[in-house]
Amino acid sequence: MVLLTVSNTELSARLGVSTESEMLLVALTHSSYAKEHHATSNERLEFLGDAIVDLIVAQHLYSAFPTIDEGEATIARSQVVNEAALARFARVLDLGSLLRVNKGVEREGGRERDSILADAFEAVIAAVYLERGLEHTTEVLLSLLGQAIAEAVAHPMHADPKAQLRKWSESNGKGQPTYEVTADGPSHAVQFVAQVLIGGEVIATGQGTSRKSAEAQAALTAWNEKSNE
Repeated sequence: MVLLTVSNTELSARLGVSTESEMLLVALTHSSYAKEHHATSNERLEFLGDAIVDLIVAQHLYSAFPTIDEGEATIARSQVVNEAALARFARVLDLGSLLRVNKGVEREGGRERDSILADAFEAVIAAVYLERGLEHTTEVLLSLLGQAIAEAVAHPMHADPKAQLRKWSESNGKGQPTYEVTADGPSHAVQFVAQVLIGGEVIATGQGTSRKSAEAQAALTAWNEKSNE
């Protein structure tokens, strides 16, 4: 039998899965813990959850907002399906306090790291899908993301910091921003660092676990600085 804390029991109730869910326990198991304890990590569930979240959000945008075009839908989805956003939803569920991580990750503040939280969120969604199916998972996911999706549709420019920065740069006669991205770290934990340049000058940097997220973070930082000048 899986031993669950009170908080974990509350999570399983909110997700509508069994309080003895082995799948949920796997979803909350970081690779660092799994390696030390010969357990199953949440990496495979995260892979599946990534696709499930994309599908549900895309289907909701298609069905609930019939007047938006492909480009607007893509921008709206990028607002709610990205590392920082998914990490925020993970915090709503208090996943950080429930994750099983090793002492090293614990000391480094891994429970609050966006990349770890976002992966855990996707893994949890996959666990719900495998236990309860697509219809129930859609209800759970949209209860968390529904308002954010509606706001992204209502304010599409807010959903894409790269688009915001490009519009500002072009309207000020500075041309389009460019991005230079480098990658560092082992293959299973690559970190990307992006520099955004305007007129050949580095304006800001951003980090992420993908090229896209690093560029978006750099653009957001640059946009915040420029819009406050």
